[in-house]
Amino acid sequence: MDRGRGHRPRPSGVGLTGHPRTLHRQRCSSTSVAGLPSAALVAPGALPRGRGGSRRGLPGPIPGHCRPGKCQTRRRAGPQDAGGRRAQGGRRGVARRKAKGLAGTPHRRSPIMRGPLPLVLALVSLFVLCLLGPLQAAQPVERVVLHLKWTHAFQFAGYYAAQSLGYYREAGLDVDIREALPGTDVVQAVVADEGHYGIGTSSLLLARHAGHPVVALAVIFQHSPLVLVARSLFPGQTLHDLVGRRVMLEPQSEELLASLQKEGIAPGTLTLLDHSFDPQDLMEGMVDAMSAYTTNELYYFERAGFPYLLFSPRTQGIDFYGDTLFTSEQEIDRHPARVRAFRAASLKGWQYALSHPAQVIDMILARAPDSHERAFYEYEAHQTAPLIRPDLVEIGYMSPARWRHIADTYAEIGLLPPGLPLGGFLYNATPPNGLSGAWPTYSLGGAGLLALLVGTSLLRSRHRRHVARLNAELRDVHAALDESEGRFKVLSETTSVGLFVVRDGRLILVNPVLTTLTGFSREELLRMDPYTLVHPDDRGLVQARSQARGRGDPTPNRYEIRLLHANGSERWVELTAGQLSYGGSMATIGSLTDLTERRRTEERIRHMAQHDPLTGLPNRAQVSDRLHQALPRPGGEGPPLALLYIDLDRFKPINGTHGHAVGDRVLQEVGRRLRAVLRRSDLAGRIGGDEFVVLVLPGGDRAELRELCQRLRATIARPIEINGLTVSVTASVGIALCPEHGQDEVTLARAADLALYEAKRQGRDTERFYHPGIVRDLADIH
Repeated sequence: MDRGRGHRPRPSGVGLTGHPRTLHRQRCSSTSVAGLPSAALVAPGALPRGRGGSRRGLPGPIPGHCRPGKCQTRRRAGPQDAGGRRAQGGRRGVARRKAKGLAGTPHRRSPIMRGPLPLVLALVSLFVLCLLGPLQAAQPVERVVLHLKWTHAFQFAGYYAAQSLGYYREAGLDVDIREALPGTDVVQAVVADEGHYGIGTSSLLLARHAGHPVVALAVIFQHSPLVLVARSLFPGQTLHDLVGRRVMLEPQSEELLASLQKEGIAPGTLTLLDHSFDPQDLMEGMVDAMSAYTTNELYYFERAGFPYLLFSPRTQGIDFYGDTLFTSEQEIDRHPARVRAFRAASLKGWQYALSHPAQVIDMILARAPDSHERAFYEYEAHQTAPLIRPDLVEIGYMSPARWRHIADTYAEIGLLPPGLPLGGFLYNATPPNGLSGAWPTYSLGGAGLLALLVGTSLLRSRHRRHVARLNAELRDVHAALDESEGRFKVLSETTSVGLFVVRDGRLILVNPVLTTLTGFSREELLRMDPYTLVHPDDRGLVQARSQARGRGDPTPNRYEIRLLHANGSERWVELTAGQLSYGGSMATIGSLTDLTERRRTEERIRHMAQHDPLTGLPNRAQVSDRLHQALPRPGGEGPPLALLYIDLDRFKPINGTHGHAVGDRVLQEVGRRLRAVLRRSDLAGRIGGDEFVVLVLPGGDRAELRELCQRLRATIARPIEINGLTVSVTASVGIALCPEHGQDEVTLARAADLALYEAKRQGRDTERFYHPGIVRDLADIH
């Protein structure tokens, strides 16, 4: 089971007996020719008569029920009503009309009833009756099972909505929605029997490769909610700080493993533990990191005010699909209409759920009243929408290219062979003959088919001229559009920047470079609101300048913004925009030049200027800058601070014996351990060789500083494992206090250096505070 916690009793479903559809089917179960109800096959003479000689609902006399030469006489004389009286037809009817002042008003057929239209209406009516017969004799409701991969949650909101609102019933389905039990294998449950569907993840690719005939029907979560959450220990904490620490990973966490490997972190360097699915374990320090869903565990961390760090695979360009509806090849082969019906009803339920989260939360609470509080489901609903992105893509949409990227990522970490074929894995939502959704097959019979063909032919003949005129107008429009798009195509395919045209708030033209730049296909871009591509922090600026441009106000037409890529990453671009007349209205034409690599290069240069390239710690320049900012201003007072100089004892023999590569690994590990011990407000740096510096802000008293130094020495002295080799080092620490030992950088640095020398002279692996007597002692020595 994936993310399962147990089973709770589910309310029993509504049985077939007494259901409105069933009762309706029972009333209409007796049928006759072409599906017509038997009640319609009554003797002609039993039909009630109406005025003018026609039977109600039928135009004119019924052929075969009048003797030759008598029909016109019967019409003139008028039929008898139920009381045996003559209706107002024939001569008596004329006399009565004259008496009422209606004489001289000839009876005329309405213009709409002239020509072939009465025949068309009759044929169409016959066709509708032929079609309604099979509809009334509906097929029995089919029972299917949907296996969730988790306990009841908003994560499955669309399926609850489809069931509660009757979408499944309308599709002829009785759906049993089952929670995951401990140990449940959803894939095995689905492929083992017909009529079973399940919720999976991108790991369905692994199941398919393992021989399970699973087929992805629709992707609900365009982005996976799976992330790695770690305890926040110190500033600048990274994924590499998890090496050697306790990490809980749940099943199907391959995307997290792939992101770790992209960062150069092998799973063997972590202490992996079985997942308890209890956020309290992280908050209480029982583990250092855990896999989690952004829709679930983060609610408890934020409610408790627990500081955490979140690492998402999307930051490494690993953007897997989340919840995916799937079934088996057997189900599709044997019941294609049922698969289409189930898929369509489920997606309809998701559309409702995302528009009415409060109502769906009520449905969940009715199913599982003791599971979570309402605030949890509200948080989950709020976090779910950005993962499904109904504002950008149609619910259920799957990109073959995206699945290929996921398969290639699995191949990179050795879980799939390279180039795994995806044939048969992705469901084709368009049935044969272009019909969409579930479309039952009905036998119309010869009469219905003839009615359809004849009626269509007559209507086509009646409107041929109108259609020809419309086609001529459309040809003119298409010619103009072809010319315009031809010019744009030549320009767009010969440039290296992304080009676009926006009219009435929608993208109407994009070039291939823009699809590469954003990660969305052309079809996706043309359905999107262009502002959703802009980073939220820059969106207001772009909208304001676009509105100013529309008013004709002066506004910059070139500036830098951030775009949101389809994989969740950010890309810096230079936006250039202007206005022009397009198709009779004003439109915005623009270009986007990718600046991401230039920005990264600039950031790397800035980072290298302020950080040690080996350990990643701040270098001497950054430490000096931070110390200068923390020092009290001349004539003023500032908070106390402490400057610690740390030097590794007997480090040179390690380089000499094991080589500089081992020595570098030791320095890196010492830097990591220093960050792990210090507070957020403190700063650790490397100033050269085996020398480190720590800036403690605020400084605290001597007892607190001594205790900090002892913890630093203890963590440094722990053995270091490097490729099967174990080495150990100790450290000496010199301490200088501000303002006691100096109020400027030079004085404090000299005091800390002298205190370090004193610690070395006293036998190493210890700490010493600066005091004026150190200078006299050094003078005596020399």
